[in-house]
Amino acid sequence: MRRVFWLFLPLFLLTGCTLGRPSGAGADTAFVPPVASAVAGAATPQPTSTPAAVRAPRPTAAPACTNILAFVADETIPDGTAVQAGKAIDKRWRVRNAGTCNWDGRYRLRHIAGQSLGAPEEMALFPARAGAEAVIRILFTAPRSPGQYFSTWQAVDPQGRPFGDPIYMQIVVVAAAASPTP
Repeated sequence: MRRVFWLFLPLFLLTGCTLGRPSGAGADTAFVPPVASAVAGAATPQPTSTPAAVRAPRPTAAPACTNILAFVADETIPDGTAVQAGKAIDKRWRVRNAGTCNWDGRYRLRHIAGQSLGAPEEMALFPARAGAEAVIRILFTAPRSPGQYFSTWQAVDPQGRPFGDPIYMQIVVVAAAASPTP
């Protein structure tokens, strides 16, 4: 009996390998276990609603700030001041940054009319936070010839666009007083 057992054991093992396969299935077909939903009587959970696509909020562009320079007062050299020919002039204006942009090193002050009176045609605008007051200072030189002179300046933003009140200086140049001779 032992001998028969050992003769049929390999045959039995080979036959056991084919159990559970559908009939006619090839030897290369893999066994796939049943899923829970395929079991008879098992309910397949259904979604109650389709989730809406979740979108990241789009960044909103920062609202553009506004540039406004408001003239407040002449600090020095009131309009019509008599100045000796060839003398240095230290002109100062008090202004307010009445806009919402902070003026930084990219903001400029540009000569737009009259004579430049020895000042550069463009220079840095004094930095000022929105709502703050500032003093703009330009050093001029009075012309050698007597007469009435003016110089007008305009603030410009980093893109070169003018904004706000223009500021100006109006002077009357008089001949230099002759020095007394001994």
